[in-house]
Amino acid sequence: MVTYTIHPIVTGTKVFDKSMMTYQSGMGTTYTIPIYCWYIEGGDKVVLVDTGEKSPVQSEARANAIGGRIYTFEEGLARWGLTPADVDIVIHTHLHNDHCENDDKCSRALFYVHEKELEHLHDPHPLDIRYVEDYFEDVEESGRAVIIDGDTEIVPGIRVVHTPVHTEGGLTVLIETGSGTVAITGFCIIDENLDPPRQIRAMGMDLIPPGTVVNTYEAYDIMRQVKEMADIVLPLHEPRFAAMETIPA
Repeated sequence: MVTYTIHPIVTGTKVFDKSMMTYQSGMGTTYTIPIYCWYIEGGDKVVLVDTGEKSPVQSEARANAIGGRIYTFEEGLARWGLTPADVDIVIHTHLHNDHCENDDKCSRALFYVHEKELEHLHDPHPLDIRYVEDYFEDVEESGRAVIIDGDTEIVPGIRVVHTPVHTEGGLTVLIETGSGTVAITGFCIIDENLDPPRQIRAMGMDLIPPGTVVNTYEAYDIMRQVKEMADIVLPLHEPRFAAMETIPA
């Protein structure tokens, strides 16, 4: 069995009310999240999970807020001796713009995406303005989109499971590492979503759904399932990974 290591690369940030991450919790608190491109090292393919923002804000204030450096897509890949043209596979957790803005730079990659994400990309609900067709246009026109409709093995040791929590086509990526199975969540959360503070647990909740959610009850149950299927869970926007070069360390 091939085993992998995971390199989180910060390719952007967002600043907003914390309740955008933690459903009905943290309202009124300004919070900064990193936007990651994850380089999955191992095997004979260069694999990324998401590609991040095209023109990230690279300010000292943003970097201090997340505790790590912010890179352009090219800068982040160069840290590992790569260029966008070296990428073989991109797995998309979902197609909100901040997760796919650099897709056109990966000129020969195959892009794995759930069919529901493409449906919403081309016909988004008015409540969801984060689908932008332009960022995925080159991939579709060149025939490099691999459309999947459920749980799928991408390459040996890397598979995806359909987790419609944050979006209907969300894909959680399960990666076999030397420390066990690692899950990169297919939904936008931070550590606190999976490990709530005492006051939340006192209400009988052992999880907090994300602030943007398809169905709150179903999201809660799916998140619990993801925790059970992996040895290590990497919340998609957790700031502490910004200071890490490799997971597992």
